[in-house]
Amino acid sequence: MRRRAAVLPRRLLALCGVLACAAACGSPGTGDDGRLPAAPAGVTATAGSAGSVHVMWDAVPTTPRVRLYEVYRGTAKVAQVPASEHMVDVTRLRPATGYVFTVRARDGEGRLGPPSRPVRATTPAAVAADDAAPTRPGPARGRVIGSREVPLSWSASRDDTAVLSYDIYQGGSKVHSVGGNQTATVLTGLRPGTRYAFSVRARDAADNVSPPGGTVRLTTPGTDDGRGTAPTAFRAGCHRADGAYYLDLSWTVPRTDGVVTEYQIRLDGQSATSLVYGGDAPRGRARYSFYVGREAGVTHRVRVRARLPDGTWGGFTAERSVTTR
Repeated sequence: MRRRAAVLPRRLLALCGVLACAAACGSPGTGDDGRLPAAPAGVTATAGSAGSVHVMWDAVPTTPRVRLYEVYRGTAKVAQVPASEHMVDVTRLRPATGYVFTVRARDGEGRLGPPSRPVRATTPAAVAADDAAPTRPGPARGRVIGSREVPLSWSASRDDTAVLSYDIYQGGSKVHSVGGNQTATVLTGLRPGTRYAFSVRARDAADNVSPPGGTVRLTTPGTDDGRGTAPTAFRAGCHRADGAYYLDLSWTVPRTDGVVTEYQIRLDGQSATSLVYGGDAPRGRARYSFYVGREAGVTHRVRVRARLPDGTWGGFTAERSVTTR
């Protein structure tokens, strides 16, 4: 016996169509238009030693907002970093071996964008018992061509085997790396109106690192009041334990092109302490408590700033006052 298909009223059919469209397109106001993150651009891969390759890329535009980046060696995912980071060292590689790397962005909804163009790097052969570091590179030279980028150059180092890469430092922070066949690069992502001090170190296949070459000091044009680089949502409280008082601080980590691993805390107008994280630096909310004495009724003024991935200090938070009680 054949059954007749049920016929839905036209109004119900129209309603079903609206609901299907809403499910497929997302509700208004979410800002999600269904697009995948773009493929990362500017991807480079440089051997850092006989067993590692340094991969870098440009940030993907934030529509849709990127949550993290995934790095692939061939078809295997070998690293995953938060959206604030745009470089990673891929380790545990084989000496004298060619590798192909791609980078993909994943958004807040978990959607994975297309891969970047593939880039190739070959690790050098392992060198037995190499304890000799490369010679010091020639002094860094640079000039300001804009408020956010600086071209640098230097003279080549010498090594008993070969210089594999050059690491560029701003102060004591490594901010960039290029292959050993390069003696020039362009640093981007800088801040307007900021003083920089760049130096270069050479590295060989055995991870021996040279002393730094001469420092070049530059100031980018423009102004920067620091508000865009300061930690936000800064809170300060107090608690008493074993007869002593402690300040309890919390803040939201500033959004930067990299991981913030160091903070400076100023108490009553003077530097009180530096807070340095290792590989477990917080990505969202940071918290810290420290001793301020045993006397009740004392009012303290406190604020915090972060050392940014470009090696400079960002802006201070708003100052908070806390009274021990």
